Amino acid sequence: MVVGVRVGMPRVRNDGVEIAYDVDGPPDAPVVAFCEGLGYGRWMWRFQRERLDEYRTIAFDNRGTGESDAPEDADAYSIDAFASDLEAVLDAAGVADAHVVGASMGGMTAQRYAHEYDRATSLTLLCTSHGGEESVPIPEATQARMFQVPEDATEREAIRHKMRPAMTEDFWNDNQALIADIVDWRLASDASDAARNMQAEAVLAFDSTPWLGEVDVPALVVHGTDDRVLPVENGRQVHANLPDSTLELYEGGSHLFFVEEADAVTADVREHVERVESLGADA
Repeated sequence: MVVGVRVGMPRVRNDGVEIAYDVDGPPDAPVVAFCEGLGYGRWMWRFQRERLDEYRTIAFDNRGTGESDAPEDADAYSIDAFASDLEAVLDAAGVADAHVVGASMGGMTAQRYAHEYDRATSLTLLCTSHGGEESVPIPEATQARMFQVPEDATEREAIRHKMRPAMTEDFWNDNQALIADIVDWRLASDASDAARNMQAEAVLAFDSTPWLGEVDVPALVVHGTDDRVLPVENGRQVHANLPDSTLELYEGGSHLFFVEEADAVTADVREHVERVESLGADA
């Protein structure tokens, strides 16, 4: 699988914004669609997509990120807009139904998508939150690390600085070659500071608690117990508010636990998708 920015990828225009996406896998296989997190491009899902090669997988760059357009108007950025972009992508790709996977901000997009549109067959929600006053906010120390970069830092150093709280110390120390690759992918496709800040405002404005209980598709909620970005209580709250959900906790898992433990997380996604597919076949 090719990662980072890919020239000539399909695009779809939604509300005047061009959204770039790509499709991999057998054309007749069930579809798994991925929604990435704040500031990240679609490279984020390479760890799952390359392991789910029996499925047709789709990922898109959020507006403001990668090959997608980056509107300058803050009103163009909202979780509703991201969910609308997913609908436009699936429609353009000729997808009737999809298993939707989202992490962090992408998990919010997935929640909204399942509520507003009818193509979602299942949800897998990783390291995310329902937002609102009842959610557990990003710890102050993590916020400072993510949004206050040393003035003399190079672009590469700034990415490493902001990313470190999202990983466990052991993984960070033992996987410097992979982290260097991730920094390269992020340099190629990360949102600009302005777009990232507008995405962050969209996250802060999100609150699914008034309607999350109306989302009745089968959902798998997965969270690391040592998530220093969105504490694990957020995952427990999402699970408690979804009527048809299963909670899977990764002991000691970080915010990017799906990168650190890609084999196990992908196995969880596959098992969930297979279960839902089998229920559909028996219906």
